[in-house]
Amino acid sequence: MKKRPRAGVLTVGQAAAVVGVSASTLRLWERAGLVAPARNTSRYRLYTPEELDVLTRIKSLRDVEQLNVAGIRQALGDRGRQPVASRPVTSLGPRLRTLRQRAGLHLAQAAPRAGVSASFLSAVERSLATASVATVQRLAAAYGRDVLELFDLPAQRNRLLGPGDRQVLQAHPGVRMELLSSGATHLESMLFRAAPRAGSSGAYAHEGEELVYVLAGSIEIWLDEFEHYLLRAGDSFWFESTRGHRWVNVSANEEAVLIWVCWRSGGAGHGRR
Repeated sequence: MKKRPRAGVLTVGQAAAVVGVSASTLRLWERAGLVAPARNTSRYRLYTPEELDVLTRIKSLRDVEQLNVAGIRQALGDRGRQPVASRPVTSLGPRLRTLRQRAGLHLAQAAPRAGVSASFLSAVERSLATASVATVQRLAAAYGRDVLELFDLPAQRNRLLGPGDRQVLQAHPGVRMELLSSGATHLESMLFRAAPRAGSSGAYAHEGEELVYVLAGSIEIWLDEFEHYLLRAGDSFWFESTRGHRWVNVSANEEAVLIWVCWRSGGAGHGRR
């Protein structure tokens, strides 16, 4: 009997489905030395969220930049295969399930509100798939909560957080959200790291106001599919959260690093557990 993958870790078939390639392609990339997945005691390949980021980048380099294996290897360099510094990664799936159950919604009721299928939402809740930033935001709004409740917030507020203390949410494709404040009740302050070509994967809206400051790289932001802005390193950008907004890292080979602050005036989502 096959062992189920650990939460947040995908088998080769699951990883292939998330990235949008075949399992044989992932094995080919492994033989070429582009990735090095771990293996369990039964020798099954296991892919972490960080390795999914690398796979997403490889696919972009192959499909968008039309690079061969040698070109992809050069574009990745050693940095592409090095693990991200260890930080506590919050398990997103079980928390989304808890919020849905608290809202009294079945999978079939919750999924359409986020624009996904019930089967996909079920896979996300079981940590067999990862949701995009837009899907996470829409689900939180559907449950009457906010994204802060998806982190493991401490009972005691901490004014100071060191780099190794920040909690992390991993969103698909290739977006890491690191919580910069564990004590604020109206501010969602996060450090976003978006892999090349990664972004929100859809638009979302909610109450509040937002400020984005680009530390590195560049992103494009659309508001209501009407206004379009290109932000580069050093740029800051403010907008009303009620505007439908989506964004993407426009670079094919450079990570975008952003400070993203959202002000929410109140609501049910700020209660402490």
